[in-house]
Amino acid sequence: MSTAVAARFDVARVRAEFPVLARAVRNGKPLVYLDNAATAQKPRSVIEATRSFYAEDYASVHRGVHFLSERATVAYEAARARAARFLGAASPSEIVFVRGTTEAINLVAASYLRPRLQPGDEVLLTTMEHHSNIVPWQLACEEKGAKVRVLPIDRAGVLQLDQLPGLLSDRTRMVGVAHISNSLGTINPVREIVEAAHARGIPVTVDGAQAAPHLSVDVRELGCDFYACSGHKMFGPTGIGLLYGRAELLDAMPPYQGGGSMIANVTFEKTRYAEAPARFEAGTPDIAGAIGLGAAIDYLGSLPWDAVEAHEADLLAYATARLREIPGVAIVGEAPAGQKACVISFTMEGVHPHDLGTVVDQEGIAVRTGHHCTQPVMDFFGIPATTRASFAFYNTREDADALARAVRKARELFG
Repeated sequence: MSTAVAARFDVARVRAEFPVLARAVRNGKPLVYLDNAATAQKPRSVIEATRSFYAEDYASVHRGVHFLSERATVAYEAARARAARFLGAASPSEIVFVRGTTEAINLVAASYLRPRLQPGDEVLLTTMEHHSNIVPWQLACEEKGAKVRVLPIDRAGVLQLDQLPGLLSDRTRMVGVAHISNSLGTINPVREIVEAAHARGIPVTVDGAQAAPHLSVDVRELGCDFYACSGHKMFGPTGIGLLYGRAELLDAMPPYQGGGSMIANVTFEKTRYAEAPARFEAGTPDIAGAIGLGAAIDYLGSLPWDAVEAHEADLLAYATARLREIPGVAIVGEAPAGQKACVISFTMEGVHPHDLGTVVDQEGIAVRTGHHCTQPVMDFFGIPATTRASFAFYNTREDADALARAVRKARELFG
């Protein structure tokens, strides 16, 4: 995408849609929010959709015949239809509402993988996975006597795809891969990985938590079997997320949890389960969260995505260059242009990331410090933690300048 396309993006208009971006924080400093990989801020349309539901249309869904229940049900299922279109699913029935990416992956590990896993089987992950795309598979493997294998990365934070064929085997029962690394920003070639796995009849689960807010996702084009993402990273509410699963796979999976709404008929002798996706949505769901997520999807759909992608690419290049100018700063994860999203993890010689984060916070800048739930990544690079600045489309070059000034201040403070 060209700089000219990025220049057409009206970031001031977009920022005006996010109330929190106008507030002051530490010492009266204006907020510079660069923690978007952890969670994104919410536009007015999402806030209003949630408020309106609670104020005017609140009721439980599916089981009521009264006016409010009917309205709530229509809004809830409309959000599912929006999510299906957003991810490119063939049908709304391929979308399961979950609490977030973590629950989505746990659902797949418990309902799809566990019944199919035998001693000696394998699950293939990558070094850069978030703990949410490691631990659920580990739990299943430990229970069944299977093992996890790992596709490594190189020093740039890019997958060593030449090793993929040798790691896929007749015992591989699942491949799990992040679409975008939350700690490195690397955009992985998911379609290529899916094609290699499917050539051997192996299903693929994609952690799309970081990709859904930044890329145009089409699950059928990717060819993946499962795709998980979180509403709160997509400028929607917390506590709600999406699991896409191919219809034939969801239909063959047993329930993840038992309770109301996921049944067709219950007796003490036997229970018959509802069809997917209701089978995986036991209990009263997060109705307001789903409606808010639907509003977030509508908001994302209103944006000019060619300009958004160009704007974010410009931010990544500009902020990276500014940070590289600072003595002692080292960027962790330097995938080539076009293969990296708006995430910059870095260290500063002689300064612990937590200390750096504290100084930066005093300047009104929100970044994240720690291992970012990717301890294997930190182990690979031989570091305990990084400082991570993660940008969204509402960020600006001025935000990057503010970050650079704060990091320089920390450099001066710590010598």
